[in-house]
Amino acid sequence: MEYPFDLILLIFVGFIAGAINVIAGGGSLLSLPILIFLGLPSGIANATNRIAIIIQNIFAVSGFKSKGVSAFPYSIYLALSASVGAIIGAYMAIDINGDVFNKILAVIMVVIVIYMVFKPKISLKQLIERTTSKYFWLGVIAFFFVGIYGGFIQAGVGFIMLLTLSSINRFSLVKSNAIKVFVALVYSLVAVAIFIYNDMINWKYGLILSIGNAAGGWFMSRWSVKKGDGFVRLFLIIMVTVMAIKLWFF
Repeated sequence: MEYPFDLILLIFVGFIAGAINVIAGGGSLLSLPILIFLGLPSGIANATNRIAIIIQNIFAVSGFKSKGVSAFPYSIYLALSASVGAIIGAYMAIDINGDVFNKILAVIMVVIVIYMVFKPKISLKQLIERTTSKYFWLGVIAFFFVGIYGGFIQAGVGFIMLLTLSSINRFSLVKSNAIKVFVALVYSLVAVAIFIYNDMINWKYGLILSIGNAAGGWFMSRWSVKKGDGFVRLFLIIMVTVMAIKLWFF
């Protein structure tokens, strides 16, 4: 039996998770435990969380677009590559072992923090976006593996996408976030189709969580554009550090 407080809590956590997902990543590390706390097995919670991710990113993509931030058509190629990888990852997630993967995810996040803090400053000349020739294919190949990870567990995939986009293609963090939510939207549709086929979705919890995620995603997509790269970078470093500590020690 669900109590009104449980449903309100789910919406509230969804809002926080949606905001975190859009500006940095790791929001699923909040929403997944709540779904499990409400009685869902970890595999079902992992699949159900994707419903909120999809709806959140529909609103987030709209929010970025309303501010004139996008990277079409390059983001389409990345999304298609990630979708192929997500098929593999989603089938892996059907029989997920969360504890071991949390340790791996914590290590990945520490590496991201170290890179964000100590990476060399880029001159104005080097800030030119790289989406042609070898950088096009490097991005497409990298996002195939991003899709495997995202289809598998989702939590923390935003950090990996931001690192990939800023390192390979040298997109600004704001534009990287716009690409990230679009790619996650597309490959999540593929992953969810597999989860639906295997009857792993709790639609009630997924749709209720989506209310919060959508609101948080819309708000943060527009606000982050106003704040710019400096704010996004600081928030990203803080969130990655917090999530890595949580994954490793708790």
